[in-house]
Amino acid sequence: MTGMRRERRRPQWERMRGYSWVLPSLLLIGIVMLDFNTGAAFRIVLVPGLAAAVCGVGATACIAVVSLVAYALVDHAWPDHYKAGLPDFVLVALGGALATLVAALRVRQERRMLRMQDILETSVRAVLRPLPARWAGLEQAGAYLAADVEAQVGGDFYDIQPSPYGTRVLVGDVQGKGLGAVEAAAALLGTFREAGYHEEDLGTVAERLEIRMLRHRVHTTAIGQEDGDRFATAVLVAFSRGAPGVVDVINFGHEAPLAIGPHGVRELPDGDGAPIGLCDLTGGLPPTRRVPLAPEETLLLVTDGVTEARNRKGEFYDLQGDVAAAMAADPGCAAPRLLVRRIRDGVLRHSGRRLTDDTTIYAVRRLPESEESPGTGPLPGARERGLSEKEGYF
Repeated sequence: MTGMRRERRRPQWERMRGYSWVLPSLLLIGIVMLDFNTGAAFRIVLVPGLAAAVCGVGATACIAVVSLVAYALVDHAWPDHYKAGLPDFVLVALGGALATLVAALRVRQERRMLRMQDILETSVRAVLRPLPARWAGLEQAGAYLAADVEAQVGGDFYDIQPSPYGTRVLVGDVQGKGLGAVEAAAALLGTFREAGYHEEDLGTVAERLEIRMLRHRVHTTAIGQEDGDRFATAVLVAFSRGAPGVVDVINFGHEAPLAIGPHGVRELPDGDGAPIGLCDLTGGLPPTRRVPLAPEETLLLVTDGVTEARNRKGEFYDLQGDVAAAMAADPGCAAPRLLVRRIRDGVLRHSGRRLTDDTTIYAVRRLPESEESPGTGPLPGARERGLSEKEGYF
């Protein structure tokens, strides 16, 4: 999705490749100068050890050799009664060899961690398909903030699905973390893309999502996975072309969406329904609520990574207050791209960039009718292939 790309993390050895030798070299020069000026026997063996922590394998080996040569030259410069002798020479040589081995193991482990991170991020990208900034009559923008490196990837998901009955939007968060959460999100998105296109009634789309989660749980339990009881909070929104001043909303126990416009910030129906996969506990699906949404208003949907972001004092991020303050200062920040950027920066600033959960920020609003938007018309060549008008939408 436009604006929702995760920056590829480079390991420490790759980020410092160009200048990692500087610090060990400065340490070596400092030790040599101290030896000459004080007459004391400072340990050059410390230099390869430092190189092993910050340099690549080749640089560590070179610094180990240079340290060994420097030791021999410094030791040879003193009279016989000041020489450290062969034992320290062997110690420096052995320290250099061990430092090179440690550097090789460290680089190997960092490369392995990078590959694992790439696999997780590729899995997320496979689920969250890219979308243009203007699509199916809507202007949209989003940001996906990865959790701390120690945390596993989460199950946040989102999508826009054009249909003959209008445009549907889904934003949600699968309970739990790891590839199991990504699998559940992929299952829900696949169902949404089909049901959101074919089903006229939004309640039927919600029912299909509930059934899909139940089927997914049965399957994961049958194959022996221990996380077969997953559920998902989500908000399902329908923008009807025949009713430009309203939207239909079904809330599966998710954070309440915010409507943001020239007249301020207001909260849409909250998550009084059960999450997807748990609706049988409440006797049925959440109700479909039709709420007003002016054409100039932006609909903001977030996952709990936003509202549960904490600062050092343990205080939660005040999403609604931050957005209201931004709107009071500049009403133009209701544009999806500007709004998402404001909240993203606010969350990172409030949490000190220490996120404990993956975080999705998504904003969408209607495009003016005068502005053309792809994804709302028949597929190219649909008429030539004999497809009906309803079958021609993306």
